[in-house]
Amino acid sequence: MTVAVCDYGAGNVRSVLSALRRLRVEAVLTGDPDTVASAETAILPGVGSARSAMGELERTGVADALRMRRGLTIGICLGLQLALEHTEEDGGVDGLGLLPGRAVRLSAGRVPRIGWAPVEPDGETYWFAHSYAADTPAATSRSEGVVAEARGGAFVGCQFHPERSGPAGLRYLERCLSLA
Repeated sequence: MTVAVCDYGAGNVRSVLSALRRLRVEAVLTGDPDTVASAETAILPGVGSARSAMGELERTGVADALRMRRGLTIGICLGLQLALEHTEEDGGVDGLGLLPGRAVRLSAGRVPRIGWAPVEPDGETYWFAHSYAADTPAATSRSEGVVAEARGGAFVGCQFHPERSGPAGLRYLERCLSLA
């Protein structure tokens, strides 16, 4: 299996690459649109600013490669938010449009929402760190009322950080990778 971890100049790429190594999955960190387009699986990691991330993805052509992909694409945290049509972050930024909906600023509970939280109906507990969350009809699971996972076509995205969620997170990544 070939996995391309999208490099947009920020993100949790070291943690993602480390988690993939623990799963014995060969991965390459890349900002090359051809590599992203041809990989069996592409991962759009989280952490960073929506505007700067989308700017770099558009500048390098990786945004178009992600939009054109037919193979599995996994979005983590900001990666899920960027997959939506729009995000409120940074005064409003258009996303990749891989899923319907938008990312909205959290208005209830703790903001930023940082820490361990259960995901239903998954039943596992994962690590979250975010101030924005998906508002999408593609939601497949929730955590404390917030979208925790969304899926559509060959895209699966999670608001939590599986690469920082210990054994449960590795199991989640392994399940996602098995979809490729």
